[in-house]
Amino acid sequence: MRSGGDSGGKPGQARGPEDQKRRGDAGPGPGALTVVGLGPGDAALLAPMAEAALAEAGVVVGYGPYVDLVSPALLAGKDVVATGMTGEVARCRAALEAAAAGRRVVLVSSGDAGVYGMAGLALEMLDAMGLPQALDFSVVPGIPAVCAAAALLGAPLTHDFAVISLSDLLTPLPVIEARLEAAFAADFVVAIYNPRSRKRSGHLAEALARAARHRDPQTPVGMVKNAFRPAQEIRLTSLAQADPDWADMLTLVVVGSTSSRLAAGRFLTPRGYAGKYALEG
Repeated sequence: MRSGGDSGGKPGQARGPEDQKRRGDAGPGPGALTVVGLGPGDAALLAPMAEAALAEAGVVVGYGPYVDLVSPALLAGKDVVATGMTGEVARCRAALEAAAAGRRVVLVSSGDAGVYGMAGLALEMLDAMGLPQALDFSVVPGIPAVCAAAALLGAPLTHDFAVISLSDLLTPLPVIEARLEAAFAADFVVAIYNPRSRKRSGHLAEALARAARHRDPQTPVGMVKNAFRPAQEIRLTSLAQADPDWADMLTLVVVGSTSSRLAAGRFLTPRGYAGKYALEG
């Protein structure tokens, strides 16, 4: 645990009424756990409701790099619990235990907390630990990575799309492959999370090869790395020319449907207005 600027006790430690009020604690009785989506990371894209939850919290819990996305002003005077990669269960447990002890806790995720985020695990553990009556639980939405990437590419998601993660840490690879096959065969635009890592260097190449069995080589493919963060990079290319080695875990990949195309230099998946209405001039 690290401090956000206050030398107070650990989460769950008893305090006087004034200290509880200053630190955003719920006071006597049940505490509160709010799972907050931080969005892509740009402070300008943090939802007002998420900002308010952070401002009112006494404890902020999250993956270290995601906690670092929060403005220092919003962390000042709070207990901050930051853990590393694969520490999801420990983070949720710390957040739930602090909330059950009467603290007002925010558990942060990047993007939207309900899209490959911490909301599901927190709710699962809340139920498993028998705490539903011991605290107030809520989720505040954030801009998910797929929407942030889509905005930078143009309008690739304006018709039906599927979102699939290539991470096989929790989902068996055959299940992922079956979902990719079904999505490409059904002509969805396919947005791919967690496309490539050092341990999974070939998964994206295999996914693109699978797409090529259902798509024209000129189908648009967009890759966005670090969307709305200082190291942001954008590549808009074709299925035939897409380079899977360029992607990493911070990249979102969008593979178009058979109707996707380039329009004004941007990635477009038409909704079908041109077939129903005259769009000229």
